[in-house]
Amino acid sequence: MARIYQTRAWSEQLSPTLDELELLALESYATLPDTFRELTGEIIIQMSDFPTDDVMDALSLETPFDLLGLFEGRGIAERWNPSTGEGPNRITLFRRAILDYWSENEETLGAIITHVLIHEIGHHFGLSDDDMERIESAID
Repeated sequence: MARIYQTRAWSEQLSPTLDELELLALESYATLPDTFRELTGEIIIQMSDFPTDDVMDALSLETPFDLLGLFEGRGIAERWNPSTGEGPNRITLFRRAILDYWSENEETLGAIITHVLIHEIGHHFGLSDDDMERIESAID
């Protein structure tokens, strides 16, 4: 039996691009509490499909889908002694792993990206899971 549904035009939808997800990540970052964002200093948020081979090896990942995001930079305790040529802190979110996670869970894409951002920043700066949960709750 043929049916026509009045839903979103799924037949014409594509997965979000790297640029679209990067914009979503920047918007998500902007909604985080000011005091939390201040931990990062100047930060670059970028999107990549997968982690590099070097990252895969360094973290002993079995598949590139094992990593949703990666914080690279210096924590608060390390900032007092800057290194020459050091760039700003950076978070890389991995598009394919995030989309894979999204397809298997009942969460919005925006909520997943916000969660990954909070955890990448929070773990790097020594926040507990309870601290990060409170920050997420404050956003909702």
